[in-house]
Amino acid sequence: QVQLEESGGGLVQAGGSLRLSCAASLRTYSSRSMGWFRQAAPGKEREFVAAISWATGNKYYGDSVKGRFTISRDNAKHTVYLQMDSLKPEDTAVYYCAARRAGAVGFSSRTEYEYWGQGTQVTVSP
Repeated sequence: QVQLEESGGGLVQAGGSLRLSCAASLRTYSSRSMGWFRQAAPGKEREFVAAISWATGNKYYGDSVKGRFTISRDNAKHTVYLQMDSLKPEDTAVYYCAARRAGAVGFSSRTEYEYWGQGTQVTVSP
């Protein structure tokens, strides 16, 4: 069964930190690169945040979060993390975890991801 479950969202003041977790079923996690996206409001585009390659461990970040967010994974726990520091009000969004499809070429387009979690809300107050 395909399953991705995010947790760790919440309300934080600007400048604060949060750590998101994404727990995956073995089938969803094994041998897959994983990514995080966010959507600021219904109808807005889902924005690429970060991704981590299964094969190389390379990490990729969206321009708006570089230097502030860190993606990591714990293969023993089938879990991907997103450490978010120096949060800004513009980081407010629903954050989604996603598992990249086999054979995908890039990491930053949502079309390259096959499975998605339900999302977790992150709200950053001024």
